[in-house]
Amino acid sequence: MSGTESLDVQTLRGDLESQGVRYALASYVDLHGICKAKAVPLSHLGQMLRGSELFTGAALDGIPQDMSDDEVAAHPDPASATVLPWQRELVWMASDLHLHGQPFEACSRNILHRVRAQAAAMGFRFNLGIETEFFVLRRDAQGRAVPLSPRDTLDKPAYDVRTLLDNLPWLDELVSAMNQLGWGVYSFDHEDGPGQFEIDFDYADALTMADRFTFFRLMAKEIAHKHGLIASFMPKPFADRTGSGAHFNMSLADLSSGANLFETADKAPGQVSELAHQFIAGVLRHAPAICAVIAPTVNSYKRLVAQGSMSGFTWAPVFICYGNNNRTNMLRIPSPGGRVECRAADISCNPYLGAAMILAAGLEGIREQLDPGPPNLVNAYTLSAEERAERGLHRLPRTLGEAVEAFAADPLSRTVFGDAMFEAFVDYKRGEWEAYHSSVSDWEQARYLEFF
Repeated sequence: MSGTESLDVQTLRGDLESQGVRYALASYVDLHGICKAKAVPLSHLGQMLRGSELFTGAALDGIPQDMSDDEVAAHPDPASATVLPWQRELVWMASDLHLHGQPFEACSRNILHRVRAQAAAMGFRFNLGIETEFFVLRRDAQGRAVPLSPRDTLDKPAYDVRTLLDNLPWLDELVSAMNQLGWGVYSFDHEDGPGQFEIDFDYADALTMADRFTFFRLMAKEIAHKHGLIASFMPKPFADRTGSGAHFNMSLADLSSGANLFETADKAPGQVSELAHQFIAGVLRHAPAICAVIAPTVNSYKRLVAQGSMSGFTWAPVFICYGNNNRTNMLRIPSPGGRVECRAADISCNPYLGAAMILAAGLEGIREQLDPGPPNLVNAYTLSAEERAERGLHRLPRTLGEAVEAFAADPLSRTVFGDAMFEAFVDYKRGEWEAYHSSVSDWEQARYLEFF
């Protein structure tokens, strides 16, 4: 080993070598939260950890750099080191990007770092659990994406045991890999769409959870590919079926004791602390802007509808409201209490940016001691327009275009993202919305080609 390597680096390198690791991935994410990386031989680990691996930001979606700008350097976080369970000669490390020796303002992970520092200054740690819903499909003889199991045809396939068993080979490999990594999977099931599954695992601090969520999407895709399948994180692949959420289960803990500050002595259903109510109020205040980040695609808004599923309702929120175990609310307080669930987030989101926006909004609610008002305890889907007006229920954005304009108009967005990333996000998402409107869909051809 190099004499210039620290004892910690030597220990880490030795441990990885003993596991058969040969290469390290200095990984970071683009605007979409998709892993990007350079692979380096393990002999280069010390230099890699010091930021030797440089990247051209202009080559990636949403990174606000020009081709003439200096490169950014990846500084891997050794605490995130994860040996790939399906390819054990590689270790993955989440990285912070630096520019000119300083944290790069527009790095997604750095954005979350900044808001976590605000929380820490207030004495809080942000704990987060993300439910992973996704589709695993195969290509049929015509090239269409269809469920693996030919039996996966029920109108209401949620919790179906037969089709779960048909998919068990790849599910077992994925769940075993997650548990091998110490993530604590406590349940998995067939969800409400054909070929749709959910895997639930232990919560962690927000940074660790964002790293794991990012790695999960990579791992699920690779294990599915190994089985000749496609893991899809498209929010709503099928118009007549439910979409894939990524519900954020959130709480604040005391930074010193670790005590859950959302818990209350009242253990009745739907009860959380006053601090939690203030956090909820902050999130509700900024919900339209937050929606652009946690539901970031054109397709996301085809999930955020009340109807549109053969099984009945879509289970996705439509209105900006909170309440008890009621799944029609954007923010749900599950039983038992002690956490708040945001149901608007979907599986395509960048978890670093989504967590940063929600945390910043919640902290604002606490600082200003905001009141969220009375909870919504009824099925919001079935309320008339007059009833919704009486209850003060407003709709979430109906399209990506509407959400992006709400994001652009909300001062919190620029504060959280920083100028460069704010401008890059707005420009990219406006462009995405315009590109969608310039395309001609199969629906349009079927409806209009011979209509007039």
